Amino acid sequence: MSTLVTISGSYGAGGSRIGPALAERLGVPFLDRAIPAAVAEQLAVPFDDAEAHDEQLSANWLERMLRGFIGQDIATPSGTPAALATAADFREATEQVLARQAATGRGVILGRGAAILLRDDERVLRVRLDGPPNRRVSQAMELEGIDEPTARERQRRQDRAHHTYTHHFYGVDISDPSLYHVTLDSTAIALDVCVEMLEAAARSITLAAPAPGGGGSPPGA
Repeated sequence: MSTLVTISGSYGAGGSRIGPALAERLGVPFLDRAIPAAVAEQLAVPFDDAEAHDEQLSANWLERMLRGFIGQDIATPSGTPAALATAADFREATEQVLARQAATGRGVILGRGAAILLRDDERVLRVRLDGPPNRRVSQAMELEGIDEPTARERQRRQDRAHHTYTHHFYGVDISDPSLYHVTLDSTAIALDVCVEMLEAAARSITLAAPAPGGGGSPPGA
């Protein structure tokens, strides 16, 4: 039996609260910041460099990459050859981390394109958290203790980066409802209630899913 959930969340939808709480309820590992750490280990680069690279998806890095800098020295970690630390290297290393976690059949994975990469795995409950932009801004202000201009700017950058990343590497729209079993407006439903609903859904799909026949290949692979 497996308990494996992927969560894709728009900025301000509360994924960073729902994900860990759901993992605790299910008694499985939560993967978020653990993924950059594992990527750093695999590429033999310091954690801070991998974490910084990951955060740049919501700033200038992705835009520069899509303007034709793929394969060049983009955000190369200190002391690491440029050929190692390309955008594709970080993406591929992250995919391998996700695949290893999926092989265990246990975990709650937030972001990192996991819903796309694991969409052919029948054990996985794929979840999308979203809500109206203004309500997500208000929720982000409350959860992060920030002012409205800061929340709006983070929303603009992070939502754009996530959509661009998944479209560029996998050719899909991250908000496509066909990618998910469950889509919740987590600005209208209390976060703790979202956790309860997703726990029930995860346990249901776990009981109903047949034995996995192989993970399949990510789109475009």
